[in-house]
Amino acid sequence: MGQRGRKKGASGEESRALLLTVAAKEFATHGFYKTKISDIVKEANVTQPTFYLYFQNKEAIFQELVDSFRDRIFTLTKSSKLDSDIASENVPDKISAGLANIFTFFNENSDLTRIGFFMAPESEEIKRQLAWQIKMNLDSEVENGYFLPSLDTNLFSEILVGAIERLTITHLFQGKDTPENLAVHMVRLFLYGVGRDY
Repeated sequence: MGQRGRKKGASGEESRALLLTVAAKEFATHGFYKTKISDIVKEANVTQPTFYLYFQNKEAIFQELVDSFRDRIFTLTKSSKLDSDIASENVPDKISAGLANIFTFFNENSDLTRIGFFMAPESEEIKRQLAWQIKMNLDSEVENGYFLPSLDTNLFSEILVGAIERLTITHLFQGKDTPENLAVHMVRLFLYGVGRDY
């Protein structure tokens, strides 16, 4: 073994990935301004010159984490759009699966999520773009007959992003519920409502 915690001869990609993982944890725990490059390299057990091989400065590694979060959440959201040929009895499960994938990503990448969804200066813009992508999905799904033609897809997409954001903080990150259960609860609420037949 070479340095503590690293295999001798670890590749450049492994070192870079390790720095990103450690930086995500440091930023999520201490915030951008309190995190120092020296903290990141110490925790990663690499030298400062190694850090500068891959990243120009602290801002650059932080921005890469934000960009990574943005790319991954948008890919997941686009892929959750319902295909045009799903049997009606399978629609709730398909919607639940798409939402569960998003919650699972958040849960498995909680540091990255804290940075991209909550801490980054552009986190509000990311949520706005996420709502727009959900609206695009919903517009297609309304056209394919999955939802009522009267659905206000703009309003509903904002409601979904708000619910996802809040449940991530209050349930997912608190360990109160699983991604799958949160998705099922949301689908039941939005597809079947909370009222009785009045």
